[in-house]
Amino acid sequence: DWGAPLEAEERATLDRIWPLVAPYLPEASRRQLEEEGRYTFYPEPGEYGTPLRPNGACVYMTTDEEGVAHCGIEQAYRAGAVDFRKPISCHLYPVRVKQNRALGFEALNYDRWDICSAACSHGRSLQMPLYRFVREALIRKYGQDFYDELAAAAGYWQRQREEGSDQP
Repeated sequence: DWGAPLEAEERATLDRIWPLVAPYLPEASRRQLEEEGRYTFYPEPGEYGTPLRPNGACVYMTTDEEGVAHCGIEQAYRAGAVDFRKPISCHLYPVRVKQNRALGFEALNYDRWDICSAACSHGRSLQMPLYRFVREALIRKYGQDFYDELAAAAGYWQRQREEGSDQP
C-alpha cells in the first residue's frame, strides 16, 4: 500500500503549511509527521505520496465524533487557516491519474474500492455520474474547457446509449 500521490509543488506546500495544519490532526499523526516527514517516497509506484499510519490510513485523516473520516488538511482549509484545500489526487478520488510518460499522456481511471460503495450507491440513486461528482477537482486540475468537453462527450455517449445505438 501507498499513500495518495503528491505532485512536486504539493510536497513543498505541505512543508509550508505544516504548522497551520498540525492543530487539525490527531496527536499520533502529528508525532509521525514530525518524525518521518510530511510525505514518503514509495518505490513501487516510483512516486511520493502521503504517509500512512500503521493501520494503513492516511496520516492526514481525522475522524469526527460520528466516526466519519475527514481530511485534516481540508479541515484547516475550510477553517481559513491555509490556502491549500488538499492534494489534487485526494480531491479527484476515486479517480486516479495514471501517467504514461513514454507516450506523453495521462489516463483517468476509476479506483474501485469497497470503502466507496455507499457513495457509489448514493450517486446512482441521484443519477450522478462520477465525472460530475469530481467536477470541481477536474476543473482544478485540467481547467473549465476540459470539463466542458468531457461533459459534452458524456452527454453524447448517454444519448447514443438511450437511443440504443451501438455506435458511440
